[in-house]
Amino acid sequence: MEAFFEKYQVAADKIAVGVSGGADSLALALRLNDWAKKNGKKVVALSVDHGLRPESRSEVEYVAELMAKFGIEHHILTWLGEKPQKGIEEAARRARYDLVLGWCRENGVSCYATGHHMRDQAETFLLRLIRGSGVYGLSGMLPVSSMQGVTIIRPQLDDNPEDLRAYLTECAVCWVEDPSNRCDDFLRVKIRKFLPTLEQALGLDGKRLASTCATLANTRNFIESEIGDIMFRYVQNYDDVGMKILCSQFKSLHKELQFRLLSAMIKIVGEQAYAPESEEISRVCQTLNSENYQGRTLGGCEIFVAQQSIWVVKEAKNPTVLSKSAWDEFVLYHRQYRRLELPYKLRVAIVEKCMNQNRS
Repeated sequence: MEAFFEKYQVAADKIAVGVSGGADSLALALRLNDWAKKNGKKVVALSVDHGLRPESRSEVEYVAELMAKFGIEHHILTWLGEKPQKGIEEAARRARYDLVLGWCRENGVSCYATGHHMRDQAETFLLRLIRGSGVYGLSGMLPVSSMQGVTIIRPQLDDNPEDLRAYLTECAVCWVEDPSNRCDDFLRVKIRKFLPTLEQALGLDGKRLASTCATLANTRNFIESEIGDIMFRYVQNYDDVGMKILCSQFKSLHKELQFRLLSAMIKIVGEQAYAPESEEISRVCQTLNSENYQGRTLGGCEIFVAQQSIWVVKEAKNPTVLSKSAWDEFVLYHRQYRRLELPYKLRVAIVEKCMNQNRS
């Protein structure tokens, strides 16, 4: 833990940690709590009851008892409502993050830790390789990232899961085995069972695969740095509800940078945890480079060309007619927009954001 926080300089007085009852998350909670006590920090454990198995409630209640034993504050969050019939694994993951990150924002906690380890990273690499991912996907899970305004940390990516279980055994702590980890209906489980064969046949173990992720992550970091520079130099941001870049500047970029820049703009303006499907973004980039782009909606944004610029504007949830007189009155109180020639859709988005802020 000390090495992780020294390397990444994560500044947070309180850290929330996701604890399912499995060995990986339990080990993280206890190790993180030891580190926190030595460094004047606090750990809060969050468990999500997805309600997908009869025993799920008893498992999170077991976690609550265990956290109390070690003096760790603990909260149970419940996934309510109907569950989808298809894609349940992905839906559960998204619901889990929505619940825990929502709790973090509501309680002023800026950092959330997950128990992913080295084998998880190796599985992620192979899973994304099968799906045809590029550099971003194959770089795996990042040690430090951000989602929904919360910093996500994964301090155990360099740790072997067997070592984590050995640690819990030393602490006399029992863990819960999730039966879904043995279900061959999930591709990740199939990959997990195949990893030993891959290691035996080719010597390609989890450590080597995780190392490959780290190497590709360096390339990703370089691209991110380039995108940050382009955003600073070329992109104008209008209160995160609209962005624009000159068509000539966009078209001068390498196709990969066009793709990454548009993805970043959509994520920010559309307030999305993830960018839309790569095929969709590639299709928009391709048409933006043509002369007959007609505009389209993607990722909660409207993407269109006006004033020799490419605009990414937040899609209006409750579109209303904004008259010229109403806009003129609005800019009397918001003088930063007074002399700007803004497209109508951006004006609507700006006014809608201001009204929502006033309501809250």
